Amino acid sequence: MPHFDTSRRVAHSAEDMFDLVADVDKYPGFVPLCQSLTVRGRRQQDDGTELLIADMTVAYRFIKETFTSRVVLDRPNRKILVEYLDGPFRHMENRWTFQPIDEGHCEVGFYIDYEFKSRTLSAVMGSVFDRAFRRFATAFEERADQVYGT
Repeated sequence: MPHFDTSRRVAHSAEDMFDLVADVDKYPGFVPLCQSLTVRGRRQQDDGTELLIADMTVAYRFIKETFTSRVVLDRPNRKILVEYLDGPFRHMENRWTFQPIDEGHCEVGFYIDYEFKSRTLSAVMGSVFDRAFRRFATAFEERADQVYGT
């Protein structure tokens, strides 16, 4: 299965970066391939995490696909877990981690593992997704600079 794993040191706090990634409603404005994102439901859980159910539509040229994910925002542990529920994938899991380095810096970890249901879609979108995931870190870092300053 295709996967992508990276970590980057950024000049923003772990809390700020967590908030930025958790603000999924803003993704269409800066996340590569994200055409739209709708949060269908949101609720606080007893363990201190917040659970979101979200539909994301990704588009590239003539291809447009929507998938549904379960997003767990684990602020106490500075982690975000995205689990696939429905759509064009056979499997998809995405994890974010935010480790403080000092007051104004943190290490952001990004991991995604996925497999399309369709071989045709996999052939067409596989390399596009790979390039997009490689741009994710830069897109979020640039967004953080816009929101929080450099």
